[in-house]
Amino acid sequence: MSKRSSKKAIKAPKRTDPAPWLRKALAQRTKGELIDILVEIASEDRAVLRRLAAQFELQTPLKELLATTHQAIADATAFDERDINHNFSYDDEAYREVQRNLHRLIELGQLRPAMELSLELMAKGSYQVEMSDEGLMTDDIEPCFRLVLKALRKCDLPAAEVIAWCAEMLKSDRVKYLCDQELRTLRQQFETSRLP
Repeated sequence: MSKRSSKKAIKAPKRTDPAPWLRKALAQRTKGELIDILVEIASEDRAVLRRLAAQFELQTPLKELLATTHQAIADATAFDERDINHNFSYDDEAYREVQRNLHRLIELGQLRPAMELSLELMAKGSYQVEMSDEGLMTDDIEPCFRLVLKALRKCDLPAAEVIAWCAEMLKSDRVKYLCDQELRTLRQQFETSRLP
């Protein structure tokens, strides 16, 4: 009867910090080469693009800003339906991008698109909160809404438009607590302003 020889598991060597050798290798490249590779990587990986946009405060054209915000909302609110009623992971960096982009839209005087994007975020975000165990993403969603609410408090949009938006936001909230008090207060403010 032959005996099996026991083989010891070979441990993979521990990885070292790549910064020193990577920095040295990159320092030998031209600025143009580095820009080209960064653009290529960012074009293929939205997380890298988000990080670059946040780090360098990139000023994107309005059309691109709207498109990236729609995509960030989709990324932020995505979850695997097999994880319903669990504390599933979600893309909090995408929520930060939504917040940055809404802020940028408001700065550009594009309040109506910010309102429309907020409605989209309310529908998808409140569904994500509803499907999670503890709704941990609430702390990432509400600051996005608060930016728009703050801008609306001092806007010159028609009162009826703001009132209708508040009503639609409240109606779209599947969990019935995302910035609900702030939305009701804003609606009352504009309803009062319409009184003779």
